[in-house]
Amino acid sequence: MKFMDYFTEAEVTRIHEASLDILQNTGLSVRNEKAREIFKKAGCSVDETTQLVKIPAKLVEDCRQSYVPEYTFTAQDPKYDIVLPDNRPVVITGSSAPNIIDPKTGEDRRATSSDIANIANLINELDGFDVFSISTLAQDAPKGQISVSRFYPALKNCKKPVRSNTPTIKDLEDVLELGALIAGGKEAYKERPFINHHYCPVVSPLTMDVDSTDAVIYLTEKGLPVYGTIVPNAGMTSPMTMTGTLVLGNAEFLALSTLIQLIRPGAPMIYAVLSTVADLRTGNYAPGAVETGMLQMAHSQMARFYGVPSGGYIGLTNSQINDAQCGYETGINTTGALLAGSDMFNMGGLLGSLMAFDYSKAVIDNEIALMLKRMKRGMEFSEENLCLDLIHEVGPGGTYLDLKHTQKNMRKMAFYPKVATREMRKKWEASRSTAEERAFEQVNKIFENSVQKTFPAEIDEKIRNNFPGLVKGDMVW
Repeated sequence: MKFMDYFTEAEVTRIHEASLDILQNTGLSVRNEKAREIFKKAGCSVDETTQLVKIPAKLVEDCRQSYVPEYTFTAQDPKYDIVLPDNRPVVITGSSAPNIIDPKTGEDRRATSSDIANIANLINELDGFDVFSISTLAQDAPKGQISVSRFYPALKNCKKPVRSNTPTIKDLEDVLELGALIAGGKEAYKERPFINHHYCPVVSPLTMDVDSTDAVIYLTEKGLPVYGTIVPNAGMTSPMTMTGTLVLGNAEFLALSTLIQLIRPGAPMIYAVLSTVADLRTGNYAPGAVETGMLQMAHSQMARFYGVPSGGYIGLTNSQINDAQCGYETGINTTGALLAGSDMFNMGGLLGSLMAFDYSKAVIDNEIALMLKRMKRGMEFSEENLCLDLIHEVGPGGTYLDLKHTQKNMRKMAFYPKVATREMRKKWEASRSTAEERAFEQVNKIFENSVQKTFPAEIDEKIRNNFPGLVKGDMVW
């Protein structure tokens, strides 16, 4: 598949050089002491008073030599393992929304661990999604169990790869302990680390934070899966030009990737972004804007230059409901990103600029995901598929409807949606159902046929003994 490019080879090289210039001459503020020490030992200029680190271009180029072209999302069930870029487009839910649209009342409310269990079950059953990035927070988490109260119901109810983050190293250690208990031991877990970690350690412009950077260092040292997302916002935390934002974000990616490769050469990475342009009429965040898609497309071209997988939070919406805005923001940006070579799409289920999960939106996004996968599969060119003999046989004015050839190819050639309607108006008027209503019918069908999921009793007992008072982690529908 050929990809759409915004830049010539010479322009890509210039963007790379400009990013190196930023790292070497402007530098970045590195607030994490461990990270400063790693950079210092590698020959970077480090000012401990200002915490400013300047990274020589040669060091970045040396670290580029250990980049690897693949990243694997490991699952509890090996049949769900996903490899970037081989399995592109890899579709992931949006994550960490504080709220949920209540499926019974339609009202916006704080999400709980039971909601996470429900969503995990839903994503496990929707073929368009490859990875469950835990969609919400858990308001009912006991004190000291914020993260395990999210990962436990997620891992209990979804056997696809599960991904999220943790606010502290203590939380991270708890989550890794949970993984080891489920796997049957620390060594077994390390062989198949089915918890996938993601952070935003670089705060634009050009600042590495303390806690997220700590987590990236910790996981990289242990050889466990982790990657970061770069999030410049043009007009606020990056220049108010597309290329200026691209150059700044690219420099931030290179800074983070240099840190990772200094810790463990050959550590897998994803060039992941959520680059946006602020709506300066109001100052509102605009992840659903077309410029988000354009920036993702440009970052993905840079990722191909570096030979690493790419993607990020693409296909989000600013809409608060499942309306036309919601559909076209998700559809336009994900299509552009796919055609530009993005591999990973965090796009599923969230409304209102990542603030609330909605079940119907998740099912609609599942259908969009399946369309993207069909688009990526493309048109299979072969002499057989030219169908010349068949066209000669049927001739002018004939029909292909009753042919065995049509029956043989109809299912694998065409994508048949479950949410979108193709009925004529008179038949549709009998129900006058909306896409949102049809999507929620699918949600209900999935839960009507779902059984409560559990871990083996021995494992669950160990988990609950290790984390007294832990949430139940069960679906409540």
